[in-house]
Amino acid sequence: MFLDLSYSGSSFCDLVTGRFPLLLTRWDGLQFSAEELTPLPRGTTVLALKYRDGVVIAGDRQATEGTQIATRRIEKVFKADEHSAIAIAGVAGPCLELGRLFQTELEHYEKLEGVELSTEGKANKLAQMVKMNFPMALQGLVVIPIFVGYDVKRGEGKIYKYDVTGGRYEETEFNATGSGGAHARATMKKRYRPDMDEEETITTAVEALCDAAEEDVGTAGPDFMRGIFPTIKTVTTRGIQDVEEDRVRAVSQRVTDTRARSY
Repeated sequence: MFLDLSYSGSSFCDLVTGRFPLLLTRWDGLQFSAEELTPLPRGTTVLALKYRDGVVIAGDRQATEGTQIATRRIEKVFKADEHSAIAIAGVAGPCLELGRLFQTELEHYEKLEGVELSTEGKANKLAQMVKMNFPMALQGLVVIPIFVGYDVKRGEGKIYKYDVTGGRYEETEFNATGSGGAHARATMKKRYRPDMDEEETITTAVEALCDAAEEDVGTAGPDFMRGIFPTIKTVTTRGIQDVEEDRVRAVSQRVTDTRARSY
């Protein structure tokens, strides 16, 4: 079905858009009222920090529907390929779709070209995909990603943020987005040091999410009763690695205990 001799490019999105548009969700031209958009699940908050070995990317687990909690266990941080990851805030459905499509796009390119797309190329490709979502964003179906990668050639981690029009901006230290993004950035601004080790960086990420949860109703902090903790991944020269839940629990416990002593 996908054998298309007239198409010689390596973009999966271009192939599907041109030859099999019905396989993609189309929202162009649809009109939504505020009442229809309010109950849609929305996920926030996500963040990323550079440290001496690479990048840490993290997100809380809560999605909301207006003033209600839609789910407490949503995943907002995804592996893109062996040396990159993506975290997405916004309306949950389009966010998850964009994350899966981006994974497929990178895999498709690598299979056809025989090499991994450069970190800069991955960031540019994601910018194009966010731009494709702009008609949906005008309807209120906003998708705002953070992309991180480890540039093997340069031996350093990279962080890219985006706006709804597909604008792409590189951050040299850290970034956060979502409804609690401003509060998370304030914490990271105070705690961040470029020479932090992995443990310090993970602790700073958890602190930032906890601060966001205290100020933003759409963001959830660690939930010890239900055993729900932030999703955290590291991106280094070794590739993508999940931070184990037991480790995140221990860091969350330390952060919570420190806060309790201050009250």
